[in-house]
Amino acid sequence: MAFFVKNQTVERAEILPMLAQLDDGSFMGTALRLFRYQARYNPLYARWLELLGRRAMDITSLEGIPCLPIHFFKTHAVQTGRWAAKTIFTSSATTGQTPAQHLVRDVDLYLHQARRGFTHFYGDPADWCVLALLPAYLERTGSSLVAMANDFIQRSCYPESGFFLHDFQALRATLERCQAQSIPTLLLGVSFALLDFAEQQPMNLQGITVMETGGMKGRRHELTRPALHALLKAAFQLDAIHSEYGMTELFSQAYALGGTLFRPAPTMQVLATEIYDPFCPAPLGRTGVLNVIDLANVDTCAFIATEDVGKVYADGSFEVLGRLDAAELRGCNLMVE
Repeated sequence: MAFFVKNQTVERAEILPMLAQLDDGSFMGTALRLFRYQARYNPLYARWLELLGRRAMDITSLEGIPCLPIHFFKTHAVQTGRWAAKTIFTSSATTGQTPAQHLVRDVDLYLHQARRGFTHFYGDPADWCVLALLPAYLERTGSSLVAMANDFIQRSCYPESGFFLHDFQALRATLERCQAQSIPTLLLGVSFALLDFAEQQPMNLQGITVMETGGMKGRRHELTRPALHALLKAAFQLDAIHSEYGMTELFSQAYALGGTLFRPAPTMQVLATEIYDPFCPAPLGRTGVLNVIDLANVDTCAFIATEDVGKVYADGSFEVLGRLDAAELRGCNLMVE
């Protein structure tokens, strides 16, 4: 055991600086290094590769890396190396569903990567007033989204930043105050709560960035993303609604800066496989099942086969169109009607 712990600790220490220096040219090399590390020190992933008859030394491309089905986060402890979890991120689950669990070795690593991804597209979250409308997430424990939003709020230089549950009057007053003072403001909300707010407090939100995280949490009828955005744009008199794509099983996020095309954080790439053959890459622009490479998942598994259906494009952007048939509804993704 001592040899195992010593060597996996040394390899992890060598990989972390590679993440910090990551760019487009080094992504594949870092991913392959992390893949071989996880193939060696993650017992579940190693067993998955064994069952597939795949040897880590034979794989030389991103497309060749087998992705672990995301369902395993509901049934197994997905863990690379030997360490005790500091916390556990859990997914929301409606009655009868099993929540996913993401064991977290280093919460600061997650928060650092979340800030890094946001900063890549929007600038330092400290420079934003962050208003988080996340009632379903705040009403339970273990939400990675709440952890991220709380970190942004705590770092914000604006005292108006904070969480809101059901006090839409207070939220409206805060938004109006931020508008009057020309404060750069992000309204981050779960879809059903944003729709409730839009219906009860329609208002002109020019100058405010409204970002939905997806998910109706069983509170409302599921909508396509274009339909949701159309309702929010009309209620708030905006030209565009932004979106965040994240999930319990990931440490990285992707963002759509208006419209339906998501762009991944620097530590993340998305590929697609054919719907009826999870080991056959789907051509660019064709609907397939999304596979996520999240290099920030150093301590669990960075190679995940999701149950989301979408399209990936040549510039690395992607769309989320819905869910595989028979896949459980996820809190952070929209269904196709």
